[in-house]
Amino acid sequence: MIKNILVPVDGSECSDRAVIEAIAMAEYCEAKLSFLYVANINQLAINAYLSDAILDAVTKAGKVILDRAMETVPTGIPKEAYSETGAPAVVIMDFVAEHNPDMIIMGSRGLGLVKGVLLGSVSQYVVEQSKCPVMVVK
Repeated sequence: MIKNILVPVDGSECSDRAVIEAIAMAEYCEAKLSFLYVANINQLAINAYLSDAILDAVTKAGKVILDRAMETVPTGIPKEAYSETGAPAVVIMDFVAEHNPDMIIMGSRGLGLVKGVLLGSVSQYVVEQSKCPVMVVK
């Protein structure tokens, strides 16, 4: 029984399509949607000095992406938005461990800095590590 769907979002086209699929699934299953944005600041950058302006910009970008996803959801479907910072694959799996979603719906390709090398690595990691079903949307 699917009652809570996690939807990691990053503003990419694949992520936007995943939101649409998640809404359809939530309507069908009468499930709640949990949108998660992860600001991809690698460990090296976290250890270095980051100015308040950079952190504010990353936070604002995440808020825009989350707001857009939330506004897409029709009235009557429960929804929540979360924003975290770190390595997306790890943060997503930490979120899964804490919140125990029944399903994850995510895009196959994100907005990573090195698209050619890391294409799909986050979704691949989540598929391999998750104990709940994962739908990867192209």
